[in-house]
Amino acid sequence: MNIIRLSLKDALVIEPKVHGDIRGFFMESYNDSLFKQQGITYNFIQDNQSLSAEAGVMRGLHYQLNPKAQTKLIRVLTGAIYDVIVDIRKSSPTFGQWVGVILSEHNKRQLLVPKGFAHGFCTLVPNTQVLYKVDEYYSPENDRGILWNDPALGIDWPTSNPTLSDKDQRHPLLKDAEMNFD
Repeated sequence: MNIIRLSLKDALVIEPKVHGDIRGFFMESYNDSLFKQQGITYNFIQDNQSLSAEAGVMRGLHYQLNPKAQTKLIRVLTGAIYDVIVDIRKSSPTFGQWVGVILSEHNKRQLLVPKGFAHGFCTLVPNTQVLYKVDEYYSPENDRGILWNDPALGIDWPTSNPTLSDKDQRHPLLKDAEMNFD
């Protein structure tokens, strides 16, 4: 596997080895031993999957507060997304900065989102399925978010008129969001 370190500390893009032939392809999307050899030692305990029927569906920006914060390993099964992470660790030199990457069924890239980051994505094509591993269970009382179009963040999303859940339309701005990451 190829590991690409992003400009936000501890965030990674992981490119698995893909073995293709006339039948299609085979890849190991997750191998605990190989990940540990690369210093990726999270204990993933749950898989989550979403289907977005249309292009322009936005989910996020989401995170969970400590002590139920989650590390996520994101990949796309079908379709494509523009995936964004925002550093919300108050003591980080990159606090409030974001990085966006395209994950798709074709590039087979995965994004490792460490604790202390808000995460969201926008679908680029219809019928996009996203699968992600987490290292902590969902905790409704610790579930938080940041408004997707916060002007202070200036995220360059691929749409200005996304399809959003009611919850995602009501998230606070970064300056008003509850965060407990150092």
